[in-house]
Amino acid sequence: ISGKVVKDERQIGGYELQATQVSIISIAEEYPISKKEHGVDFLMDKRHLWLRSQRQWAILRIRNAMIFAIHRFFQQEGFVQADAPIFTGNAVEGTSTLFETDFYGKPAYLSQSGQLYGEAMAMALGKIYTFGPTFRAEKSKTRRHLSEFWMIEPEMAFFDLDMNMDLIEAMLKFVIKALLAECSNEFKMIGRDTTILENLVDKKFPRLTYDEAVRIIKGEQDVNGKNAIISLEEELKLVQEKKAAIKVEITDREQKLTVPGMKKGEIAFNQTKIDNLKNELKDLEEDERNIPQWINSAKTFEYGNDLGGSDETVITRLFDVPILVYNWPHAVKAFYLKRDEDPRWAKGVDVLAPEGYGEIVGGGERETDIGLLTEKIIEHKLPMQAFEWYLDLRRFGSVPHSGFGLGLERLIAWVCKLPHVRETIPFPRMYGRLEP
Repeated sequence: ISGKVVKDERQIGGYELQATQVSIISIAEEYPISKKEHGVDFLMDKRHLWLRSQRQWAILRIRNAMIFAIHRFFQQEGFVQADAPIFTGNAVEGTSTLFETDFYGKPAYLSQSGQLYGEAMAMALGKIYTFGPTFRAEKSKTRRHLSEFWMIEPEMAFFDLDMNMDLIEAMLKFVIKALLAECSNEFKMIGRDTTILENLVDKKFPRLTYDEAVRIIKGEQDVNGKNAIISLEEELKLVQEKKAAIKVEITDREQKLTVPGMKKGEIAFNQTKIDNLKNELKDLEEDERNIPQWINSAKTFEYGNDLGGSDETVITRLFDVPILVYNWPHAVKAFYLKRDEDPRWAKGVDVLAPEGYGEIVGGGERETDIGLLTEKIIEHKLPMQAFEWYLDLRRFGSVPHSGFGLGLERLIAWVCKLPHVRETIPFPRMYGRLEP
């Protein structure tokens, strides 16, 4: 289509094309994706075509801008991008989520993380980051899980836990500032209210110990006058009231459509409104199912456990900025995290995104004591031989060092306020989904 491009702020993108000529490039069959409401499974089966829709176009442009901003941040901070292998002979995050493959007759695994190799490269280069695909064989269909996803994993020599947390906060603020500056039209297209993103770039991210986080989740400690349990109970009542009101409105509008003589424009308006209300009703029904589960999980949380998805949702709904939860029970964290002066704790940190999104970053200071590290490898029942090269990093000279892993798709999901990570990557691979 050719013609004259005219600036018009009423149009999406701020311009319109006043067409003067149309020429045919390709004759297509009837398009399988229409304006009507389609189920998620249908759209996922047609992912190769769904990508052409305006919403998916905008999300992938935001993804691209985010990737570029992450590279800019680390390059400006003096980091070296260094690539970790995808084929590995050892586990990083436990043996239960490994994808096994054949490597010339030997068992090999798709990488769960580039972190261990990142530590080796940091001992040579000082500050490095890896950026590549990682794989977890988790038979989970939650909104946060993919089997193949992209991780950004910096490792820094001579960094302690506090310096690590400072870097995480600086990186997230840099990336969000860049997206706000470069992707305003894309955010409008997907209907993302960016107010919360605009407000957080100048705020200090709260840092909570594991103890504090648990007290907040269980309703024993308030956040700015808000109690986790009470606020969820109040929200459940509002959801139920709103659900009842929407059902009444849907019934009223459906009855209007049965009245003879209604104009086409009015019919279309009411039908669109009904469709939108039904979508809103689905979201409310999901909230009505989830909130009681969140309340129960919070009330019954056992001190010393790791935080589950429900627990992360409960605490992050009380904040409008990411929070950093640090000093975890060492028993629930990865074998390579350094013990605190009090050996019950590990110097780890999880960053939880607000609005109920939960963990987007996990990291911490690395153990440098070869004896303690060997004990943890045995405790986690990992094959010692596979980690001899990793122990060499301590045998032949080590320094205090830290790092973290950022899940790209989880960050995109929160920044875009998407209900599921499947829309954050061009072709998602998750439990039950290998095609197209």
